[in-house]
Amino acid sequence: MNKHQRSVTLRSGVKIGPGHPCFIVAEVGNNHQGEFELAKRMIEEAAKAGVQAVKFQKRDVEALLTRAGREAAYSGRNSFGATYGEHREALELSLEQMADLKVYTESLGLVFFASCWDEPSLCGILDLDVELLKICSADLVNVPLLRRSAEAGVPIILSTGMSAFEDIDIAMAELRRSHDEIVLLHCNSTYPCPEECIGLPVMDSLRERYGVPVGYSGHERGIAPSVAAAALGACVVERHFTLDKTMKGTDHQASLEPAELAQMVAMIREVEKALIIKGKKVFPEEQGAAKKLRKSIVFSRDLPAGHVLCESDLTTRSPWVGISPVHWDEVLGATLKRPVKHEEPLQWDILSLIPAVGSNVATS
Repeated sequence: MNKHQRSVTLRSGVKIGPGHPCFIVAEVGNNHQGEFELAKRMIEEAAKAGVQAVKFQKRDVEALLTRAGREAAYSGRNSFGATYGEHREALELSLEQMADLKVYTESLGLVFFASCWDEPSLCGILDLDVELLKICSADLVNVPLLRRSAEAGVPIILSTGMSAFEDIDIAMAELRRSHDEIVLLHCNSTYPCPEECIGLPVMDSLRERYGVPVGYSGHERGIAPSVAAAALGACVVERHFTLDKTMKGTDHQASLEPAELAQMVAMIREVEKALIIKGKKVFPEEQGAAKKLRKSIVFSRDLPAGHVLCESDLTTRSPWVGISPVHWDEVLGATLKRPVKHEEPLQWDILSLIPAVGSNVATS
């Protein structure tokens, strides 16, 4: 692993990288159904769940799709329009609404940012003075959009779904022409993603290859892989968020509802605490438990003074109030200075020990 990963610092002072709390993102995406009030409620619920940021998506449908793509028939239970263009338009919030949502998000102490799927959307979101940009997996190979995003000088989170290392190499080279304030997210762009296809160890490869903060964008149904990603060092965990998984739309089933999001946040914070101590140490609370639960060497029967101890004279019992069994071999062959009783804990001051071979220490 690259030991010199640098952190990315946002204008608000939030730091993303090794040694800092995992940056947890609620991906609102288009799960607001194109409704401003629903989007606002989602921000509020995400804040209650304890995330650090909410992320939206912005598209200019004419800049995003060809005429044929816009006019393509689009039917089915998740359709919001007769054509794919109408469907996409129905799910969009205006830039004015995005501006209001940014103000509301920041009033709750969260970071607001968005993935911009085309250049007009990128220009519009940058006009909102955001402190962070997201480049989605679909645009990792979109060189013109990569260049325009990087030239804005804003820190970038780049998702790596659908991409081989060769693709990521090209994208990183383009972004680094302008700056290195980049976070990579490991991602499988299958919705929902089967657990066996997630591949969390890929995060290590990304860290080693690029030397930037690495996180995880999850599309699984549950929360365990996302928590595991944090345990494996993810600096960012991003999950799609919804108020109701049964709502119409393709992303809801791979999204977390408020209670699930809150549970994931709490578990990630628990994991972070569990990773604070790096070296083995014995805590004071453990020392108290050791006195109660560990054992002492005790006598297995009454014995007279002058008796030379052998294994049949001794056993072990709790609590730990005498000599620890770790010294078992040292006390065998020692001579008792006084009589002892059954189950009396063995103490050093009642023994005459045999000197170790080569020792000049006299027998006590």
